[in-house]
Amino acid sequence: MNRKHFHKFNAIKTESDGLKFDSKKEARYYDQLKLAQQAGFVLFFLRQPAFDLPGNVKYRADFQIFYADGRVRFVDVKGHKTKDFIMKKKMVEAIYPIEIEIV
Repeated sequence: MNRKHFHKFNAIKTESDGLKFDSKKEARYYDQLKLAQQAGFVLFFLRQPAFDLPGNVKYRADFQIFYADGRVRFVDVKGHKTKDFIMKKKMVEAIYPIEIEIV
């Protein structure tokens, strides 16, 4: 029997440059970051930077972006904010001196 697994929020897993993303929205954001890097606004960016949290829990943001002007941003591409995400975001921001932006 063939069963397709559907994401609970109807996100469609997508591939760009051979990399897998949890949603089309996240893949589009990646493509935008590449263009910003080619234009010189972004020096480089990292995918899935991890943060250790109490209780042996990890939180992974979608991107860490390093801009040419010296700014650094942590970004999570979300279509829907779950209670688990909100809790982990608050924990990361309480423990680490950063803010996670949601796009």
